[in-house]
Amino acid sequence: MIANPLDLSSRTVLVTGASSGIGRECAILLSSLNARVVIVGRDESKLEETSLLLAGSGHRIEPFDFLATEKIASWVKRIAGEVGPLHGFVHAAGHQLVTPVRTLTLSALEEQMRLNLFSGIMLAQGFCQKGCFVRGGSIVFISSIMASLGKPAISAYCASKAGLLGFTRSLALELVREKIRVNCITPSIVESNMSSTLKDLMLPEQWTALEEAHPLGFGTPRDVANAAAFLLADTGRWITGTALVVDGGYSAQ
Repeated sequence: MIANPLDLSSRTVLVTGASSGIGRECAILLSSLNARVVIVGRDESKLEETSLLLAGSGHRIEPFDFLATEKIASWVKRIAGEVGPLHGFVHAAGHQLVTPVRTLTLSALEEQMRLNLFSGIMLAQGFCQKGCFVRGGSIVFISSIMASLGKPAISAYCASKAGLLGFTRSLALELVREKIRVNCITPSIVESNMSSTLKDLMLPEQWTALEEAHPLGFGTPRDVANAAAFLLADTGRWITGTALVVDGGYSAQ
């Protein structure tokens, strides 16, 4: 029998944003690949719903609000002390702020940066603490194709996701001594709560035009989860410091 190259047996992976959407689908897929998953989100009841969808056993629920940026490192230290060193994490937690720059407030900007950028930086810092990681692990950030392609009224969101790209490249070189790989996934629109919110802000004809701009149509959370699993597993052993575009051909035009 040929071994599954995506098998994650004996590995513990932390997944943020696991209450719904991409984060939830990542957790489900990783558990089916035999990983032990620590699922993270703000809503404990939704995390409970996710846990019921996981395969295998030994998984753990960890409610956390990533606006508490200064607490992230110590929080990761506690988790690693209780479940053992982590083999990696997928940081899918985030939020899209839709507002023109003329009406953008400093507090809204700070919240966007805390949720989408600062949280990822501090999560990586926490992961890199002594006793918190396994040598040869993998870090996967969920950025956005909007980090490279601009759209009106989401400038703060684009900036926060672009920051993740720069951080990914630098951190990949910084952690090469520990053989920790660091990569980013840049999806376009997938069918999720976030896309539903965006759809509500657009006219029907605008939404239709946006979908038509994706040659393969809109994606699903599983499409992004497949990419995350590939980067976490040994299939991604020679990939670091890069952004994997998963956008249905949107950026190819």
